[in-house]
Amino acid sequence: MTANTGAIAVLLISFLVMVFLRFQIAYAVALSSVFCLLYQGLNLNTVCQQMVKGISSFSLMAVPFFITMGCIMGVGGISEKLIALADACVGWMTGGLAMVNIVASYFFGGISGSAAADTASLGSILIPMMVDQGYDDDFSTAVTITSSCEGLLVPPSHNMVIYAMSAGGVSVGSLFLAGYLPGALLAISLMIGSFIISKKRNYPRGEKFSFKRLIKQLGVSFWALAAIIIVVVGVVGGVFTATESAAIAVIYSLIVSVVIYKGITLKGVWKVLEQCVDTLSIVMILIATSSIFGYCMTTLHVPDLAANAIIGLTRNPIIIALLLNLILLVLGMIMDMAPIILIATPILLPIANSIGINAIQFGIMIILNCGIGLLTPPVGAVLFIGSAVGKVKMERVVKATLPFYLCMIVVLMMLTFIPEISMLIPSLFMK
Repeated sequence: MTANTGAIAVLLISFLVMVFLRFQIAYAVALSSVFCLLYQGLNLNTVCQQMVKGISSFSLMAVPFFITMGCIMGVGGISEKLIALADACVGWMTGGLAMVNIVASYFFGGISGSAAADTASLGSILIPMMVDQGYDDDFSTAVTITSSCEGLLVPPSHNMVIYAMSAGGVSVGSLFLAGYLPGALLAISLMIGSFIISKKRNYPRGEKFSFKRLIKQLGVSFWALAAIIIVVVGVVGGVFTATESAAIAVIYSLIVSVVIYKGITLKGVWKVLEQCVDTLSIVMILIATSSIFGYCMTTLHVPDLAANAIIGLTRNPIIIALLLNLILLVLGMIMDMAPIILIATPILLPIANSIGINAIQFGIMIILNCGIGLLTPPVGAVLFIGSAVGKVKMERVVKATLPFYLCMIVVLMMLTFIPEISMLIPSLFMK
């Protein structure tokens, strides 16, 4: 066994052992990196240097701002406004509340950028409402958790910023634009699945469609939706950077939540900021520890070895693309989203590029794969949150989610083999 082979074995095996022993991912990443460096006889000062380097990025500053904006608007009375708007749009359909749930997630995801926040915020309102109207509790929970993944694709998503940093030189603005059509496609796919199930189970319709009511709800929800316009138009138009737009969005969300919607008091803002600090500390620690893990993999040429191994199996681009998705889906079952993006991107992106998959298209693919992972045991964070919010056993939720897994996989395959879905809007606006 060569020195490099031994170091790679120490790095990966120790990491996987700690993951299966249910270590916190940040600890598993950091400790496996330390073991690897010790095996090589290298100075442990490298750990501190690489961790600091990992979080010393101007573009990375957008992540705390986006998370803060989502936390403020998530408790600032926004949820009810967006649910009412979604109801005005699609509540008239068969299975109306399921459709409202899916469309509201598309709107809310553009504000929070978090599947967990979407499930906790909208689920606490919509799941009891659906059950009261005759929907099964497991179906209601399944719709809620799967539709929450739309928020990962719809900008502004802090996971897109993390991917842009990991991929190196990818435009955040292009990623933001690339997420709109995939997010809409995912919503449509879930709506089709919900419609079929609702027809079979005779779930109720909502009120008849009213154009007047739709215009009224658009007026009420405008202030919430304007946050997305500020961020996306500002970044794409070159008015300000992603970090600057995120900072402006935080100030705007404070004004909307406290002054316009009055869903939160100034005292309440401090409590929200405390919650933000908890979330931010987890994300920043993950980024810092993943940086040293990435350094170890790069110096040991793990990305090159992985690329050669996959290409050695087959040179068929279709099979390689399927293998990439399979690897990401498996990782999603045992790891959280941020570490997957940070660790897997440097390894898998060169392979994706070699078969003609653009970095932006691959970014959308990796985010959707990770989103599906959030819904799968044993480490499905959103699955656990949905089960707790809906007060339904996890086994029942997983069973009810099976048809929606199929809907999501179909969309994933379309994003993988039809690049225009991801690239159409960026190609029109990002010259």
